[in-house]
Amino acid sequence: MRNRITDWALALVLPVLLLVAYDGWARTADDFFFPPLSEIGGTFADEWLFTRIPTDLLPSLVRMLAGFALAVLIGVALGTLLGFSRTLSTALDPVLQFLRALPPPALIPVSLLVFGAGDSAKVFLIALGAVWPVLLNTVDGVRGVDRTALDMARSYRVPAHARLTRLVLPAALPRIFAGARTALGIAIILMVVSELIGADNGVGYVVQLAQRGFDIPEMWAGTVLLGLLGFSANALFVAVERRVLHWHLAISGRATTGRASSAPRRRSRRTTPNPTEAAGARRP
Repeated sequence: MRNRITDWALALVLPVLLLVAYDGWARTADDFFFPPLSEIGGTFADEWLFTRIPTDLLPSLVRMLAGFALAVLIGVALGTLLGFSRTLSTALDPVLQFLRALPPPALIPVSLLVFGAGDSAKVFLIALGAVWPVLLNTVDGVRGVDRTALDMARSYRVPAHARLTRLVLPAALPRIFAGARTALGIAIILMVVSELIGADNGVGYVVQLAQRGFDIPEMWAGTVLLGLLGFSANALFVAVERRVLHWHLAISGRATTGRASSAPRRRSRRTTPNPTEAAGARRP
């Protein structure tokens, strides 16, 4: 418990120092584009703690979570197929590499044309950009499964669905979670990008509207909200990952600490034979 409190204290030192330094500089500079923390905090409390939660924050969260969930489902399903089948992976590789090279913001006009200006276009854009880390990590995780274990499961005639759910996916789960964590950050970024064009609500829409209207404190308050949202989402994801992958973390911890904590080997002492026994052994 003491170590955890110490870690939290060390983690808070740099952010607190940066905030204090910024506030002191902003009060001294008196710049219109960089208001002091008291003004930003007051706007944040007035706008985002009460007024804009149901009208802007919740719609953004729903779209982000929907796109992220869709990206995880598609990435895990398609990645599992590509990891199992080299032929399918070779056949789809040019198409996947072409889609992966397309920057998601460039597809905003296409998404608006196909899906309209509703939530479907935004969810599509988020899912398209966030699917690639999950897909690539799933392929890598499935291909990294121990082939000896797979051959043994086939020799014991374990059904295909049981091999998939009890052997392949658990072995690939650490890689899948690593890709999903990266995809979560991309989903938050694309949530803001998707709300810059053809939107009438959302955090990104409010920040852009404040920037165009030179409402600088509200613009900074929305920026702070996005940072807090990303930090909270990452912390929640890490907690879920530790809960689900507790067996993997336990094995990794034992593997790391096992070498350091293992007792040194006992040296075998060379015993000199008893002279009487040695002499008796030499007699015929």
